[in-house]
Amino acid sequence: MEKTKDNTKDNTRGKRNSGRRGSSFNRVKPEFDQKILNIRRVTRVVAGGRRFSFSVALVAGDGKGAVGLGLGKAGDTALAINKALRNAKKNMVRLKLTKTMSIPHELHAKFSSSRVMLKPNKGRGLVAGSVLRDIINLSGVKDITGKILSNSKNKLNNAKAVMAALATISIKYEKIVPGATVVANKEVIVPEIEKESQ
Repeated sequence: MEKTKDNTKDNTRGKRNSGRRGSSFNRVKPEFDQKILNIRRVTRVVAGGRRFSFSVALVAGDGKGAVGLGLGKAGDTALAINKALRNAKKNMVRLKLTKTMSIPHELHAKFSSSRVMLKPNKGRGLVAGSVLRDIINLSGVKDITGKILSNSKNKLNNAKAVMAALATISIKYEKIVPGATVVANKEVIVPEIEKESQ
């Protein structure tokens, strides 16, 4: 009797584990990695009380030189995150990096009261903190030193200052289509697949 009980326990364990393992493989990897920089609860006073909503600052990047900053505001955090991601994709830029995936020269920028400085460092890795580190990590830039020169603790302003600094070495993001050629007037020509004669 004891043997049969043990067998049934083993069978149920096997079923549980196999169910868990199978679900993780079906998940599709997203196009861009994302990191939430800041979530704020915003209050709006109206006649009859207060209205609460959430404001989300989010950065998205592919780790290959493309990065974007987005803002989203909604009554629910999940909706606000989705809006912020859509906004980040819309504001996506592609950075003109060196062969070693670093920036070509020193960059400075100011946004509101935030001032940032970015400069290349040969072989020292990523030396930065706060939102600077998040943005640079997601963009895939290597060997760079970043510093927030102002006393501003406003993460959104600091992030906008970083994006303003990177704007000097960036172009508008366009998805690369394999096998497509770009002509001088920026028209994309995709080679047509020849139809086999039946």
